[in-house]
Amino acid sequence: MKSFVVAISGASGSIYGIRLVRELIKSDIAVHLCISDMSFSIIKTETGTDLTGLTIQETVEKVRTYFESDTISYYSNGNLAAPISSGSFRTDGMFVVPCSMKTLAGIANGYASNLIVRAADVVMKEGRKLVLSPREMPFNTIHLENMLKLSRMGVTIAPPIPAFYQKPENMDNIIEFVVGKLMDTAGITICLKGGMEL
Repeated sequence: MKSFVVAISGASGSIYGIRLVRELIKSDIAVHLCISDMSFSIIKTETGTDLTGLTIQETVEKVRTYFESDTISYYSNGNLAAPISSGSFRTDGMFVVPCSMKTLAGIANGYASNLIVRAADVVMKEGRKLVLSPREMPFNTIHLENMLKLSRMGVTIAPPIPAFYQKPENMDNIIEFVVGKLMDTAGITICLKGGMEL
């Protein structure tokens, strides 16, 4: 069974990360989820969904209930002892969707001060697939230099920019297209509505 780490960092566009988790679960792919502290409030603001709990276990239960999956694993971003922080824990890769510029800088410079950056560091050192989806534009020179640095190391930089040749009819179509493209970069094929295969 394939497995991927999915991180949702503190930036606009959390709906892409949420939809990605749903699509991976539907594709029978094990998901190891980490949500940064800032992301919880952004998720609530942008989607109306409150995934926080009073304890880690309550948050785990809320996440599993929300995604309707008993198998999804959730780790606190402060838990540097989590399994995904070790290279001996096998996964097929990692997505950071959305990827804040702070998280991008941490990954680009090996500053593993939290679980998201540590897990990304592990994925890179083990030669696994890492896909980063930067938050909304514009980008300054520092942001672009960090992206270029990571791209040269083999990291896929995939901003959530939609295309319109599939003639989206609503917001959901746009989200579906972007998430499909993200999965495609990791070699996961899904069939979108209307029969378009990515």
